[in-house]
Amino acid sequence: MTENHAQKNSPSYRLAALDQDFILGDSTRGARFMLEYQKAEDNLRARGIVSTIVVFGSARVREGEPWYEAARAFARLASERGGALDAKGSGRHHVIATGGGPGIMEAANRGAEDAGAVSIGFNITLPHEQEPNAFSTPDLTFRFHYFAMRKMHLAMRASALVAFPGGFGTLDELFEILTLTQTGKMSPVPVILYDSSFWKGLLNLERLAEAGLIRKEDLELFCYADSPEEAYARIVEGAGDDWIPAAADSVQT
Repeated sequence: MTENHAQKNSPSYRLAALDQDFILGDSTRGARFMLEYQKAEDNLRARGIVSTIVVFGSARVREGEPWYEAARAFARLASERGGALDAKGSGRHHVIATGGGPGIMEAANRGAEDAGAVSIGFNITLPHEQEPNAFSTPDLTFRFHYFAMRKMHLAMRASALVAFPGGFGTLDELFEILTLTQTGKMSPVPVILYDSSFWKGLLNLERLAEAGLIRKEDLELFCYADSPEEAYARIVEGAGDDWIPAAADSVQT
């Protein structure tokens, strides 16, 4: 019998789903993008995650510093009062979700753990590897390659965003949410800028309205807070009746 080793050992003969060279190739980028959506979505649904409070801020802030401790306190408070502890009925509401890394993100995941609540970490692969922090719930800790898909998951269940001081990544996420709500691609959610003196010193967004580049009403898409309690109160105030967990039997997407 003529040997067929060459045929069986050829890369073309590998099952497509098991062929790493094929899966990681240029032509299958769309499939990888879809898989990054689906894997996280399946896990979030399995856990009954209905809505989230997204907390973002600098990865360079360290334990013991005021912003770190404020983020930790806020996340604990929000987890205790917002519905993240209750898995009954319609699922878990207002679960803390972060970028999964160190700094402010670690502090928020840690605060949720302090409350005994689950929390989400949407980590991303970077040239200088970003490790997940040790406080996000393990089966709700994800790693993304594509920033766009990570940002989509951060936004699609967000019932509020609390932006602590941070760099380009924090600004990116902040303006992503503001743009989605301004353009009607996303229902408005409370956007809280923590530490008013920092944000007002960094961004003069009123200048955009004065120049006619945004509407004056767009300045109402966000507000400021200077304590964990004020941040949570601003969220509840901004959300109104929508803050009460809805009677639904499945995760809405």
